[in-house]
Amino acid sequence: MKDFLSIGQIINTHGVKGELKIYPLTDDIKRFRKLKTVFIDNIEKNVVWCKLQADKVILKIEGINSMDEAAKYKNKYIEVKREDAVKLNEGEYYIADLIGCNVVDELGTDLGKVFDVIQTHSNDVYWVKGKEELLVPALKTIVVNIDIENQQIVIKPEDSWQ
Repeated sequence: MKDFLSIGQIINTHGVKGELKIYPLTDDIKRFRKLKTVFIDNIEKNVVWCKLQADKVILKIEGINSMDEAAKYKNKYIEVKREDAVKLNEGEYYIADLIGCNVVDELGTDLGKVFDVIQTHSNDVYWVKGKEELLVPALKTIVVNIDIENQQIVIKPEDSWQ
């Protein structure tokens, strides 16, 4: 399991004083308000302040004081230590832990590995790449078991999905 989890991607600068515009990669955008420190390129940085927009976050990071300095961070990721991440409820998983899991069906057929998790309004979808690509709806009626420790996801055979 990864020690750090990405919670946002720096997509641009904001203003002339070094603020960063962040595309959030978390379910709860309000979690940014509680941040005291973040990691960018594995370097710990102090958060000075945070402003929430409709679907973006503006962060002021200590030591980034101009638009030119902020521009150097474009496309980088904002990360937090796993222990500082939002706590999950039973049956919830960090996307970073799902990616790379081997997917098999109940018959033992190896279907490939989770390449990405697509978030939709109704449910997540696991994009599995193996001999063929497969989109697996993350529904309790399809996903039988998720074992993060052993990096394995068991699903019902595809022909039984309805």
